[in-house]
Amino acid sequence: MSTKRKIRIVVAKPGLDSHDRGAKVIARAFRDAGMEVIYTGLWQTPEQIVETALQEDVDVVALSILSGAHMTLFPKITKLMKQKGLNDILILGGGVIPDEDIPALKKIGIAEIFGPDTPTNTIIKFIKKHTQKT
Repeated sequence: MSTKRKIRIVVAKPGLDSHDRGAKVIARAFRDAGMEVIYTGLWQTPEQIVETALQEDVDVVALSILSGAHMTLFPKITKLMKQKGLNDILILGGGVIPDEDIPALKKIGIAEIFGPDTPTNTIIKFIKKHTQKT
């Protein structure tokens, strides 16, 4: 039995977006890849997501959004995470996000944006590479 700590990840749906099928699919893929997954459920505020990340001592926060509010909610979440000293947590974004918004999101601390057609294995490899855990 390995004593190595598993990658811990919060999968969160910020805002009023009610479409969580993709978040549930990705949460299951992370779990099947051996990660510990905390799914926040729908309609989470940025404050709730950051508090969950803090309390759960996670390595990754994966945000899923389809509502178009990513340019409002993602910056608020990254700002709150910095204020709480959560600077070493990998933050990912997913959902329907226009290509022209991606550079601005990366500039505020979103490590990568994954669109709806991204294979789950691509995301898992990215997480493992950037959390230094295999």
